[in-house]
Amino acid sequence: MKKAFPPIIDIDSKILILGTMPGEKSLELQEYYGNRGNQFWRLLFGLMSKELSLDYAIKKQLLKENYIALWDVLEYCEREGSLDSKIKNEIPNDFKSFYKSYPNIKNVFFSSKNAAIYYDKYVGKNKDITYEILPSPSGANATKSFAEKLQIWREKILPLIG
Repeated sequence: MKKAFPPIIDIDSKILILGTMPGEKSLELQEYYGNRGNQFWRLLFGLMSKELSLDYAIKKQLLKENYIALWDVLEYCEREGSLDSKIKNEIPNDFKSFYKSYPNIKNVFFSSKNAAIYYDKYVGKNKDITYEILPSPSGANATKSFAEKLQIWREKILPLIG
């Protein structure tokens, strides 16, 4: 059974970006989006017009400074490799307690369609929260160029930060 990470969040967070479950490289490094082939951090630094840092503490600070929380829909699952399509026997995180503890979260972005599917299956939508699916930052997602992904992330997230 693979176990996900606790959320990166603080009481001021307004935006939550949800993945499905950390991949193998992320679990090995104990860092969200630890696989260099994943464009998550490049997209986040890009939309903030900052130079990409490889320092995990700086990455987490960027989230905090911009009121962004990071978590995964699933807390546990069985999976060989990193593909969401290989997930079995999944157990979701406790979102009921999470939202009680962090009432300022009003916008949830899914970093993949699969994250949204698992969320709908186990959690369901809350009428007080806005939900959107972002283009996946996965290196396996070649349906959009990096520039196209960045533009969409910028249009969706930046207006909520100010």
